[in-house]
Formats: sequence, structure tokens, C-alpha cells
Amino acid sequence: MHTQPHEPIDIRETGAPIDGEPQFSDRRLFFQLHVFEDCSDPELITKTLEQSRLNAVLYDDLNHPTGMGVLLVAENPAALMAASRALLLKTQETPDFSYRPEMTMLGRTYSSGREPNLEEWLLNKPLQNVLNPNFPWAIWYPLRRKPDFYRLEHRERGRILGEHAMLGRSYAAGGHASDIRLACFGLDTNDNEFVIGLVGPELYPLSRLIQDMRQTEQTTNYIESLGPFFVGKVRAQFFND
Repeated sequence: MHTQPHEPIDIRETGAPIDGEPQFSDRRLFFQLHVFEDCSDPELITKTLEQSRLNAVLYDDLNHPTGMGVLLVAENPAALMAASRALLLKTQETPDFSYRPEMTMLGRTYSSGREPNLEEWLLNKPLQNVLNPNFPWAIWYPLRRKPDFYRLEHRERGRILGEHAMLGRSYAAGGHASDIRLACFGLDTNDNEFVIGLVGPELYPLSRLIQDMRQTEQTTNYIESLGPFFVGKVRAQFFND
């Protein structure tokens, strides 16, 4: 008895076809957020981030007056890990920092198959959003959906997600907020599925967007958990050309 060979699995990111030709990409960005408290020497983190040569953001933590958040961005997850280890080892050398591992978030950019410019969506837009000097405020949080959501038909899932997408586009069109959507399946220690970053010129619209999203069908019926939430204001941005 001969078994049929399996079709190879295509794990590339996919965008909307252009002139009938599909878009594919093997590239994506990884984002990781580390959070500290009792930070008496921010210069130590600043110097470490400068040496890492990664794109990064240093936040002051709104909810912890002595707290800070560090967002690292890299296309190569090994480079991200090396920078994270260097940062954590440096802060452990001094009693001036306390690491909060329960706040760590890690995710990757992904496509839905409908993006008109795949590379812009996966690489350029997320980085431009977090490094935009006109967007000093940020809220980061993970989420997990209920299993029931994945049992819905594909079209029904698209309709439900479309409600969220319309809200996000409305806030972006008004200049109130831009989002960074990351997948973290198998990457999150608490089995979360997505990490969301909201950035903008003022804090209130970011909070209001989350409030408005609470009324959508996805959140009311199909979200298992949200948070913890990190709320930060940019102290410094680090650009890797």
C-alpha cells in the first residue's frame, strides 16, 4: 500500500494579490517588552540600548513612578534574545533595578492575506508607529481568545474582526491612535495569542479606544483574557539605520 505524499506546508506571510500575482514574504519583525521598577539609574539602560544597535524604545511607566519599560525590535529573534540578555544581565549587576517578568510581552508581525503592501505591513508600518516622535504615549497588553472563536466559519470570524478593524481605522484617520498587532502563539509563557500596542500623541484616546472595543462582539463574546496592561510615555527612542 502506497501512501500519498504530503503537500509541503507554506508558512510564508501572504498579502493581497497585485495584478493577479500573490504576495509572499518570509520576513517579519519580533517585538519584546521588558518592564522594570525601582529604576534609579536610567542611564544604565540607555547605554545598554545604544550598544545593542537594535531599534528600541525606552518608556517611563505611568503606573510605577520608579518604573521603566524597554521595547526591543528585531527581524532576527536571536538578535532580540542577545540584546534582552545583555540588558537583563546589566541590570542584575546593580541593586538599582527590579525586573518584572510577569509583564514581559513578545510577539511577531503577521499578515491576514488582505494587505495591499505586504512588506509595508510586516516591516515598515509597525516600526514607524513605535518610533514616531509624535506618538509619545503607548499602551501594551496581551490577549487570548476563547476556543469558540476558532470554531466559527472563516467568513463569520472575518465579520467579527472587521468591527475591530473599523474602530482602529477611525482612530487612526483622526490622528488619535495607531496600533501594532502581533501574534504570540507559543511564544507567551501564559499562552496568550496576541500582543497589542496602541500609540498616539495623547493618552486619553488610547484608553477611549480600548473602552470602545469592549463593546464589540469579539470582546464581549470571544475574549478569554486581556492584560496585564503597560502604560508608558517615551523617554528615548533608538534608531538602527
